[in-house]
Amino acid sequence: MSFSRREFMQVLAVASAGGMALNHKDVLAGKPGAAMKMYDLPKFGNVSFLHFTDCHAQLMPIHFREPNVNLGVADAVGRPPHIVGEALLKHFKIRPGTAEAHAFTYLNFEKAAKTYGKVGGFAHLATLVKMLKASRPHAMLLDGGDTWQGSATALWTNGQDMVDACKLLGVNAMCPHWEFTLGEQRVQEIIEKDFAGKLDFLAQNVKTNDFGDPVFKPYVIKEMNGVPVAVIGQAFPYTPIANPRYMVPNWAFGIQDENMQKMVDEVRAKGAQAVVVISHNGMDVDIKMASRVTGIDAILGGHTHDGMPAPLVVKNAKGQTLVTNAGSNSKFLGVLDFDVRGGKVQDFRYKLLPVFANLLPADQEMQAYIDKVRAPYKAKLDETLAVSEGLLYRRGNFNGSWDQLIVDALMEVKGADMAFSPGFRWGTTILPGQAITRELMMDQVAITYPTSTLTEMSGETIKTVLEDVCDNLFNPDPYYQQGGDMVRVGGLAYTCDPNAGAGKRISNMVLNGKPIEASKTYKVAGWAPVAEGAKGEPIWDVMEAYFKNHKTIAPRKINTPKLVGMQGNPGMVV
Repeated sequence: MSFSRREFMQVLAVASAGGMALNHKDVLAGKPGAAMKMYDLPKFGNVSFLHFTDCHAQLMPIHFREPNVNLGVADAVGRPPHIVGEALLKHFKIRPGTAEAHAFTYLNFEKAAKTYGKVGGFAHLATLVKMLKASRPHAMLLDGGDTWQGSATALWTNGQDMVDACKLLGVNAMCPHWEFTLGEQRVQEIIEKDFAGKLDFLAQNVKTNDFGDPVFKPYVIKEMNGVPVAVIGQAFPYTPIANPRYMVPNWAFGIQDENMQKMVDEVRAKGAQAVVVISHNGMDVDIKMASRVTGIDAILGGHTHDGMPAPLVVKNAKGQTLVTNAGSNSKFLGVLDFDVRGGKVQDFRYKLLPVFANLLPADQEMQAYIDKVRAPYKAKLDETLAVSEGLLYRRGNFNGSWDQLIVDALMEVKGADMAFSPGFRWGTTILPGQAITRELMMDQVAITYPTSTLTEMSGETIKTVLEDVCDNLFNPDPYYQQGGDMVRVGGLAYTCDPNAGAGKRISNMVLNGKPIEASKTYKVAGWAPVAEGAKGEPIWDVMEAYFKNHKTIAPRKINTPKLVGMQGNPGMVV
């Protein structure tokens, strides 16, 4: 099924006029012409790329709240993506109270979510992809990774639901990160059986441990309108640190600037007139790479889930590189158009389009696939475990209400003094009054190493853990930022100075009103251990046990550290 541009605009006109089944009088989809205004993107140039990233296996439309804390340190202070809320709107000249303001910020989230409806969903994303390809039939669709993980069905099908969905969507190439948590054998199986001749799995920075041979294809060169273009893949460089090493025992990772430069020079020598990198480095790492490696026209980035309305232009020794990031959860689709003449890029246009499920009609073919793949699990997915009285979200440097619920459950069920939960960025949002179904609970915990633990730790060890994770997040050199956000902490209060040096950021640790003693032992609950051999029930069993005793979930009081030296930082609103 494909659309001509004319046919698609007729569909959007009907969607806008009809309201797409929403009853709220102020809803965007109820305003005539709203869909056409947002998605009618004029064609530009002769080379085009469509880009989504970090969808985390979300086939269905969801709610997703953007962060109110995304701190930058050192050179990153005040530089996108480390601006939030009104500062972000002002920087990118987005009018408050609009659909775009809701898509890119947390502002008035509950009201705006009810007004504008859900975002994402592969059936709605497919409709947008087909629309854009109607005017850009030459465009390549690029997937920035974190695609096969993040939902119950992805976990239960070993990633197969997402593999088949991406093939149906028409993805041309992807780079990886959480894909590796399915294990080396499964990744290779998908590449050899599902992707062969259809989809390129690219990663220039993954080599064998023994001889340093490339594990995956580093790049692909294709022709668009007679113009040779190259796409180079960059996997998450710290996979064996942020995720279990035993899942990728034979492969070595890293940023590998020198090899990236070699790949860029190689594709240029083969005639590529435009060079794009699909990256899972994270935005700050991509910015640094763009300043060091020359010859890249654009880095289409992922990992940090930053919805960037416009690219950063990064200068380097031989020119400039555009650096973008396309958000998460199937919520956005980036459109990059190049005007390539005289053997090089002369000009560009970029737009990050929010995927509003109420504005974009579901693609029938994709919806039929989604319904089919979910059917065997539907009763289990839809079972209500509890009802939330407050907003549950996970996004921000230090904590979210979903994370708070997880650590509260860990402490109660495991009988712990305190609890740690990983600083994962993925996980959907639940509105006040919404049922917590098993599916929505699994959106927060669906991983292949879900073991919950109860460990005795000394006060000194607890501080060391917090310091190590904090350095991963706030090291002034982005090449030393090796993970997600700060570990979420339950029960323990502490002070954090992100600008301090390594080992000096954490202080004033207090439990139940008493200072933590370095030599005293405490019972600490956690989950998702990266070390092999941990024993304990999976985290979803812990959560279900908690919900059996708490059918109504009161609004969470979020435990966040006292921050020092962050006054006036545009990456934080509390």
